[in-house]
Amino acid sequence: MLEELASAALDGLHPTAIQESDDRWLVFFGNPADRGLAAAALVAAMPCDLDVEPIDVADEDWARRSQQNLTAVVVGRVTIAPPWAATDPAGAHRLTIVIQPSMGFGTGHHATTRLCTALLQRLDLAGRTVLDVGTGSGVLALVARALGAGSVVAVDDDPDAIESARENLALNGASDTIELRVGDFRGLPTLRSDVVVANLTGGLLARSAEVLAAAVAPGGSLVISGVTLEEAADVLTAFAPWMTLSERLSEDEWMGAWLMRTANGE
Repeated sequence: MLEELASAALDGLHPTAIQESDDRWLVFFGNPADRGLAAAALVAAMPCDLDVEPIDVADEDWARRSQQNLTAVVVGRVTIAPPWAATDPAGAHRLTIVIQPSMGFGTGHHATTRLCTALLQRLDLAGRTVLDVGTGSGVLALVARALGAGSVVAVDDDPDAIESARENLALNGASDTIELRVGDFRGLPTLRSDVVVANLTGGLLARSAEVLAAAVAPGGSLVISGVTLEEAADVLTAFAPWMTLSERLSEDEWMGAWLMRTANGE
């Protein structure tokens, strides 16, 4: 699929946001140089002519303006909502996560976030230690906390993402209960946790399988997404030496998986 080729071409080029629609993608970058490199990579990677048009964004409030019509997302017993849609009139969903739309970090509306949220609800998180790798807006760290995690560490290599997460922690009264760290998870000291959640890309997950598996305590769980259905077999194979597949979910062209580390950690 062309969408999967585009996602693969953008992997590692560090866009600040991607907005997908039926007929075009808006891909945001922090500066014109990065934008130009990405445009060249996309054109080179696609098997057909691709219409690429640079657009200058006047200010950094585009996300709030473009996402002002967002509504709440319900996944199992978790509701993820922007501040203006955070009230659940039916009172049926006890766990509400408030996320302020910002510079392209997750709002809960992407299928990969929904898949991770669904899989986290399959686990018993009560009192567990949780590591959220590539936290973005902090949404999955907040979901883990709401589901009863004893402690949560959220990591991202983008300082802007950490600031977005910090804002959302404050909105949810979680500033003192979730630890935020700036850095590439592959270069940080070992952060072994009972549960690791990594909503990244298929390529990055496959390349980092050993590092991510090592971050899971023996007998613990890893929840992954950001993987297209076409990438799924290769990604799961990359984790196979250390982890076994417990459950796999899919939505549209995306896969999410719950993997378990053997009790002896091997």
